[in-house]
Amino acid sequence: MDHFDYPKMVETALRGVVREALARAQREGLRGAHHFYVSFHTGAAGVAIPNYLLTKYPEEMTIVLQHQFWGLEVRDQDFYVTLSFQNRPEQLIIPFAAVASFADPSVNFALRFETAAAKPADTPALPAKTPDEERVEPRRQAAEIVTLDKFRKR
Repeated sequence: MDHFDYPKMVETALRGVVREALARAQREGLRGAHHFYVSFHTGAAGVAIPNYLLTKYPEEMTIVLQHQFWGLEVRDQDFYVTLSFQNRPEQLIIPFAAVASFADPSVNFALRFETAAAKPADTPALPAKTPDEERVEPRRQAAEIVTLDKFRKR
């Protein structure tokens, strides 16, 4: 029997929204009050972050793309970005399949992915610079979250 995996198709389409938002930020910068919170599974295949961040956040981490990010490069399957952790630049590589949620609080928009890839990474983490550096912690703001359950037949 031929079954369409509609939830997976919807998730792929919604990940395309994340890709397009980041690609637009790469091309045009973040205009006005736009800024992004991107949560991702740190242990997912293809994620590359420094070891000290992986140790501190072994499951999930949230980054903020707002004022201090550099070198944003969006590709088909992932994106690169350099962020400052305790005034030290670190490059992160995040596959779209590892993204758990995406939000742009300036327009009250958010997506949450229920089936984000959380399998162990095939690539090693980037080397640590210092063990006491911390991640960027976003402020929590109310946003409408669209889950895949909204599109599933009940």
